[in-house]
Amino acid sequence: MEEEYPRSLMEFEKKFATEESCREYLFRMRWPEGFCCPRCGNPVFWTIGKVLIRCAACRHLTSVTAGTIFQDTHTPLTVWFRAIWWVTTQKNGASALGLQRILGLKSYETAWTWLHKFRRAMVRPGRELLSGRVEVDECYIGAPEEEMRGRGSADKALVVVAVEENGSAIGRIRFRLIPNASAATLNKFLLESIAPGSVVHTDGWRGYRRVTSCGFVHEVTVLKSKGEKASELLPRVHLVISLLKRWLMGTHQGAVSHKHLDYYLDEFTFRFNRRKSMNRGKLFYRLVQQAVAIEPVPLDKILHPEKKQARKLHGRKALTKVAGITLVSKPANAA
Repeated sequence: MEEEYPRSLMEFEKKFATEESCREYLFRMRWPEGFCCPRCGNPVFWTIGKVLIRCAACRHLTSVTAGTIFQDTHTPLTVWFRAIWWVTTQKNGASALGLQRILGLKSYETAWTWLHKFRRAMVRPGRELLSGRVEVDECYIGAPEEEMRGRGSADKALVVVAVEENGSAIGRIRFRLIPNASAATLNKFLLESIAPGSVVHTDGWRGYRRVTSCGFVHEVTVLKSKGEKASELLPRVHLVISLLKRWLMGTHQGAVSHKHLDYYLDEFTFRFNRRKSMNRGKLFYRLVQQAVAIEPVPLDKILHPEKKQARKLHGRKALTKVAGITLVSKPANAA
């Protein structure tokens, strides 16, 4: 399927002026090779009214929104599309308050929920692994790195970062919120984020000692003197960390809970990896494409991601604000 997306706001408004045009677009995005019954795979169907689709073979009833983040919505798709357009065309990201104002939504909670649904769709299923030379390091969200000692704190969010080297520039990136900086945790992230055979460039932290056994070429750079900074040894990864913290403080006022931080990291990754896109409309295209490729995201799953996440953050309930970034941490069994 040829990439089909609006190049300007006027083109967007003209292309998606009606509910029918939005549904037709979702149909093409969900079934680019033609309809395929989600139950039996049959390509033959007929429509019932304006919304429902019935499979001619197994008679399964579905729709273009069933099984997607738009499932069970009572809001017109034209409003959803305007929300996606606004979110993807904001260079520095979007806040719930900003989305509420631009769409005239009645409640802040609706805007907040929609943004979290979009963040779930910002990770493309089966996305390519990082490759080549990759810098890897960890950072704390919630405090300046130089004020932290060791690599563990119950009151701070520990995040591991991987950044592709593209000559002297930066390629693609990956983030993950992690419970600790142990070898098991770090190696799991590396295996799920970086292609085998790549060069993994890290500092001398003992958690990286078994990187070679995971199928990577390991390059280690250690601090040679007290005056030397980690940001000088791994410049790309620390530049990305700096940009992330600036984004959290600017767009989101520095207030992000531990249990939702992973999804904010996904949003930052989605935007950063597409920063060189020639047209912002292509981000709209990608987000809609991925929104119909993932399962529905009910409110309970958004409010309590710890029930579904494999990556949990355990610890005491804590509220901290250091260096302008506020973080709330709750144990997994908290209400």
